[in-house]
Amino acid sequence: MTTAPWRDPALPVDTRVADLLSRMTLEEKAAQLYGVWVGAATDGDGVAPLQREMTAEYDWDELITRGLGQLTRSFGTAPVDPDVGARALARAQRRIAAANRFGIPAVAHEECLAGFTAWRATAYPVPLAWGASFDPELVEQVGRRIGRDLRAAGVHQGLAPVLDVVRDPRWGRVEETIGEDPYLVGTIGTAYVRGLESAGVVATLKHFAGYASSAGARNLAPVRAGVREFADVTLPPFEMALREGGARSVMAAYTETDGVPASADPGLLTGLLREEWGFTGTVVADYFGIAFLQSLHRVAADEEEAAHRALAAGIDVELPTVKCYGKPLVAAVREGRVPQALVDRAARRVLLQKCELGLLDEDWRPEPEGPLDLDSAANRALAGRLAQESVVLLDNPDGLLPLAPDTRIAVVGPRAADALAMLGCYSFPSHVLTHHPDTPLGIEIPTVLDALRSELPDAKVTFAEGCGVADPDTAGFAEAVARAAEADVCVAVLGDRAGLFGRGTSGEGCDATDLRLPGVQAELLDALVATGVPVVLVLLTGRPYALGRWHGRLGAVVQAFFPGEEGGPAVAGVLSGRVNPSGRLPVSVPRLPGGQPWTYLQPPLGLAGEVSSLDPTPLYPFGHGRSYTEFAWEDFAGSAADIGTDGSYDLSLTVRNTGDRAGTEVVQLYLHDPVASVTRPDVRLIGYQRLDLAPGAARRLTFRFHADLSSFTDRTGARVVEPGELELRLGASSTEVRHRARLRLTGPTRVVGAERRLRCEVVA
Repeated sequence: MTTAPWRDPALPVDTRVADLLSRMTLEEKAAQLYGVWVGAATDGDGVAPLQREMTAEYDWDELITRGLGQLTRSFGTAPVDPDVGARALARAQRRIAAANRFGIPAVAHEECLAGFTAWRATAYPVPLAWGASFDPELVEQVGRRIGRDLRAAGVHQGLAPVLDVVRDPRWGRVEETIGEDPYLVGTIGTAYVRGLESAGVVATLKHFAGYASSAGARNLAPVRAGVREFADVTLPPFEMALREGGARSVMAAYTETDGVPASADPGLLTGLLREEWGFTGTVVADYFGIAFLQSLHRVAADEEEAAHRALAAGIDVELPTVKCYGKPLVAAVREGRVPQALVDRAARRVLLQKCELGLLDEDWRPEPEGPLDLDSAANRALAGRLAQESVVLLDNPDGLLPLAPDTRIAVVGPRAADALAMLGCYSFPSHVLTHHPDTPLGIEIPTVLDALRSELPDAKVTFAEGCGVADPDTAGFAEAVARAAEADVCVAVLGDRAGLFGRGTSGEGCDATDLRLPGVQAELLDALVATGVPVVLVLLTGRPYALGRWHGRLGAVVQAFFPGEEGGPAVAGVLSGRVNPSGRLPVSVPRLPGGQPWTYLQPPLGLAGEVSSLDPTPLYPFGHGRSYTEFAWEDFAGSAADIGTDGSYDLSLTVRNTGDRAGTEVVQLYLHDPVASVTRPDVRLIGYQRLDLAPGAARRLTFRFHADLSSFTDRTGARVVEPGELELRLGASSTEVRHRARLRLTGPTRVVGAERRLRCEVVA
């Protein structure tokens, strides 16, 4: 028996795919360009925008005779036992392969933003917590472990990470982002990509591009970012994750920028992504994003035109289910209204990826190798470590924390005794199980209340909820105040409830009017503070909230961004002192609830000044976080110097733990550009390093700055390194500067591109 060239693994991938394409009909090629969402709800509340309206009926048995590009969310649509789900997915793949002429299976994709979005799978901290850890090595480990679980279940593509840079903290999806700084987002996001891809899973960068810059912080609202903001803030994390992380897929954003939807923008999806950056993977639509060109954006008259615009722009795969790339596209090609070359181009990209994944090999097998444990002890340990590293101690002015082991503690608040308080909106229990109220969580999620009782067994711990997360009822205030008044210390656990499309206070489609705590939680906190008992505020949220109202009135403030299933023990460990807090803020915490949008990346006119009565200066700045020990930054070596616009410069210091317990310092390097041809942020992060130090221990750090790190987009649209003065600032946050080095860049202005340095090397 002669093996067809496309089946021969000894041949180059390009050769195999070219041979296969030459044998396929138009209908078979088009079938590779869409997914099918088996079991997607067509009534009630869904997990995607307008899911009910956009999901069409289809004949599965007839559809798969032509083949199928993708299978959508086999695990994340409804609760299914992982082993049962893996076997069902394998059977579906066998049916797909048997039904089409070439025996080609589908790519199975799933969400994996805070872990594999499957029942009984580990719920890790959300990406905003990844950012708070400032620990790319740990995030890479998390990505690798999630990827291994996905592959073990038969999933090939993960729809993560989110590389949107926060521009307005009122936006509901802040919890899904890594932070408000493109360097932090890029380095942490790239680490996650490396982990996922190392496990053989296709990482999907989203949302390309500009999604988080939507006007008024409204989900899917128009983006009004300027070309330089787009180039210097929005795009760098994507470029880094492609160039350094090796991501093999990109998801087009729902939004439009300056009147052009991303899903119909060839300049973005082809010119920039492929021709300039050299991307060779697949571009997938966000769910129903192609059909939205007709129904929401109104740049297409019908499904056929929507398909044409998206395909021409560079979207290869329609997700989550067939609509525009099915019969409307095939008919348009047959009748000469859409060039077949566009279908061939996309099908080639899809098949190249399937070939890389082994799906075209004769020995392909979809069956899982053994029983699945998606919440193993190793998973939980890793989730716990990330949760611990992400908890931020915002304030502890009088040393109230750690709590005494035998004290009387009143735990109060709507987030104290609810397991879902730990989870973001893309964790399976929050994302799917809310539609299945009779199904158990499937994983153990200790609450802060339970964890604190375990952490401090000799303490007397009482509890009162006080109020709900978002409702206006204050009937529970009296009991909460009574419990606080009887205690030595009150731990107020407040925050968000994650949900989708208005069903939560944080999450996709849960955008906030301002940054007041939801519901009557602020009033509850006022009542607790009025008792005179010291109050420790613990926040479990998906975004920062304004805390200036209580500044100087609280005993301590602890911030955790949806820290996952092990978040309760992590927070309790910080309260008890077992865990020395090491998290740093990936987003600024505002003083006042209004005056948004604001992030720390501000040019001079964005800072406080005499021309406005509104002071946007945050209460706690980007990069801020306290510890239970002290650190000295010694022996700084960074004298003034001249270097070329293509030169480099080293600055070094020694960090010493001067306290009596082990702790972690996060040294941050910021760039200040006093004069440039366009306005620049007053400071921006260009490097950082976590250091774990035993009491009395010290380590020497060297930051190797390259002039490329000062590049920006000038008035012509070119990315340049300009000669002139610079200041490098080493700080414990964006405002707490410890050392400065003044540089002068000499020589001609340099235009830089894909070859430029993207990160600052740190030698520790």
